[in-house]
Amino acid sequence: MKRAPTSGGEIAYVEEGEGPAVLLLHGFPTSSFLWRREIPLLASRMRVIAPDLLGYGRSDKPQRADLSMTAQAGYIRELLGALGIEEFAVVGHDLGGVVAQLLALEVGVRTLILLDAACFDVWPIEGVKMLQAAEPEQETAEFVEQIVRLSIDLGVSHKDRLDEQALAGYVEPWLADPPAFFRAARAIDGKGLAGRDDELARVEAPALLIWGEDDPYLPPELAERLGDVLPGSTVALLPGCSHFVTEDAGPTVDQLIYEFLRLRYLGESHSHAHAGPVQVFLERPPPSGHALEDE
Repeated sequence: MKRAPTSGGEIAYVEEGEGPAVLLLHGFPTSSFLWRREIPLLASRMRVIAPDLLGYGRSDKPQRADLSMTAQAGYIRELLGALGIEEFAVVGHDLGGVVAQLLALEVGVRTLILLDAACFDVWPIEGVKMLQAAEPEQETAEFVEQIVRLSIDLGVSHKDRLDEQALAGYVEPWLADPPAFFRAARAIDGKGLAGRDDELARVEAPALLIWGEDDPYLPPELAERLGDVLPGSTVALLPGCSHFVTEDAGPTVDQLIYEFLRLRYLGESHSHAHAGPVQVFLERPPPSGHALEDE
């Protein structure tokens, strides 16, 4: 990972690919590890920037820096400025979705994709409020690991799709400094988006909202409400999926993100490489060997 200074501390980030910039923002309690599959996919066509928010992952974990989402948006702006990026697409999950919305309320965001994002004034959730009240003697590596694993377990419906190596990838960045986990939790103040519906309604960037129908943290009703606020937005509800949709339905989510960016950000149109009907097989070719054709 590369590193860049900001007014709050150094931010670690992944940068891959060339072309128009796309920013990937994780939430709590994850890191840029969340995007491990999406980075190479999008980097085939775009310049991907996937930072660890300040206080998370491999970024600095300062004891006194402002880690609120409003401050995080400022640090990300500083990172983008250092990289010479003025216009970009942004994809945000969970609290990364808050930062994405805050960025979209300013200038530069050309396309907005939100995955099970915190929004309006409905955060922090009750579980985070409990963490905010933790006593110093509870701030141990063992407790942090337990909470991170439980958070992801509750937020993933298809647990067979998340192996131990992936779980360890989410846990490991917190273990060297367990109190940093609680500093990050206490910075989740719910401020920044409350009462700004009218401003969001003026966001001109095309928006895609991807949500798990079984999200226990941020229910799908929020997706519908947010879709009503953001003009011209598209809402995709994924049945059988929970909060961490990139783990529950990775291939589906990846294609939704990629195709939306290709069409609405890169400005490419759908087209067949050849004239005439295209053969489409459903599950397996019919016994007669005849293919179904789209019209």
